[in-house]
Amino acid sequence: MNTTFKEAQRKRSQPVARSNVKQKFRSKVSKGEALLENHLNALKIPFTKEFRFHPDRKWQADFRIDDMPILVEVEGGVFSNGRHTRGEGYTKDCEKYSAAAVNGWFVIRGTTAQIKAGLVIQWIEKLIERLRGG
Repeated sequence: MNTTFKEAQRKRSQPVARSNVKQKFRSKVSKGEALLENHLNALKIPFTKEFRFHPDRKWQADFRIDDMPILVEVEGGVFSNGRHTRGEGYTKDCEKYSAAAVNGWFVIRGTTAQIKAGLVIQWIEKLIERLRGG
């Protein structure tokens, strides 16, 4: 049976079966999102979670910094062949982030490791300062 290029591409972007053991139930909030929420609260930076930023699409950003054109996305599964790193998911993310930029949003993307290292909150603080004219 001959496989078309598109079918082969679709198969490559499928998740890889790693085990027959059932996956654990994952809570709605990732560790990275919970940690970033703690950072924002500690610095008293007002935010909205799961913010719908596009007028026509149902796209949501993980966080919006209130009163600022800043969206923050926590990228998960970057080392486990997660949605954000497979072909179709990555392509859809590119469309989402580009649409946000076209509509005037600054998008900060970070992994859980970058949140743990304090990089994402530093980027947020620097952008807030810049937007306030500092």
